[in-house]
Amino acid sequence: MVILMRDEVVEKDSLWQHFKGDTMRVIGLAKNSETLETMVVYEHAQEIWVRPISSFLSDEDVSERSDNRTHQKYRFVKKKG
Repeated sequence: MVILMRDEVVEKDSLWQHFKGDTMRVIGLAKNSETLETMVVYEHAQEIWVRPISSFLSDEDVSERSDNRTHQKYRFVKKKG
């Protein structure tokens, strides 16, 4: 399986809009100790979450999903500011 990622920088304390409407704050990046895959560590709803960077920056188009409240193309979009 080929995973394509967008060419964006994920930085500590940056804010990202999820397509379902919530805003996530990146805490940092980490490495999976088993696979060495880069993981994004972020806060959502007062909980700490991790997601592979390949998923966080996936170029999958979610614009047609029925649960897409923001009408954005990607799962996560960096907030300007």
